[in-house]
Parts: sequence; structure tokens; C-alpha cells
Amino acid sequence: MRFKSFIPWLAALAVLEIASMGYAQDRQQESSSKPPDAAAPAPGKKSDKPAKSDSDSAKNAPDQPKWDPLRAEKDIEVAQHYMHTGDYDAAIDRLEDAIDSKPGYAIPFRYLGEAQEKKGLKKQAIKSYQRYLDLYPHAEDAPKIKKKIEKLYKEVEKEKKD
Repeated sequence: MRFKSFIPWLAALAVLEIASMGYAQDRQQESSSKPPDAAAPAPGKKSDKPAKSDSDSAKNAPDQPKWDPLRAEKDIEVAQHYMHTGDYDAAIDRLEDAIDSKPGYAIPFRYLGEAQEKKGLKKQAIKSYQRYLDLYPHAEDAPKIKKKIEKLYKEVEKEKKD
């Protein structure tokens, strides 16, 4: 007997559900039937934002995500391989990618300094080593890196004098 009292309520819910589905479909058709420029401002009004086309946004899109720690680790691994083979330019490129993928991560700066030092880019190596120490001041190899910075700095000063 109790079930019979719920039948009118179930029927009412079913009607409401069907009506809401129909309403949603009508709204969807209504929005898709509008011309593409229907949302554009009236001709006399100026928009605050410059108009962008789809091709503009595709051209300006970054090639890779900014924060990607896994990619940074892979870039460091590949850069170390390039360093072992002597391809310092490729190592530098991969380490710069690692820095872009995980900003604030000290390790790629250490390897970048090493690659730049081996390539003869002493000023850049000093900056990279210094950035490593700024990000990771209590590194186990900090005294060794500080000695490298001093040595490179002396070599740069000597080259300036010559």
C-alpha cells in the first residue's frame, strides 16, 4: 500500500527530469545556432581585450609546460650523457630546458656550470655555480664549488689583463 503512494511522486520526478533534459537541449541548440560573432561587442563600443584568432594563440603557446619536474630530471639525465660524450652544447641546451621545467631547482645549475666551464664559458659558469649555491647554500659540495668559482674568477681577471 505504501508503494502506491509513491507512484505520483515518481511520476512527477520523471516529468521534471524529462523537462530539464529538454530545456538543456534547447539551451544547447540555442547557443550553437548563434553566429560566431554574436558575442562580439556592438560596432560603436570598444573592447578592453584585443581580438585573438585561434592561430595567434597557437603561435604564442609554449612548447612545453613550465612546471614539469619529471621532464627536468630526464633533461638532467640526458645532459649528463651528452657531457660524457663531450657534446657540451647539447648538454647546455638540455640543462637550460631542465631549469625552465623546474625553476628553483639547484642541481641543473651545478651541471650547467660544469658544462659551461668545460666549453670555456667562464663568466656564465661562474653565474651558474653561484646560482647553484644561492639555491642550495648547504650543499655537500659547496666548498668545492666555491673553489671553482674563485679559480674561474681569477682566470677571467687574468684574461682581462692580457
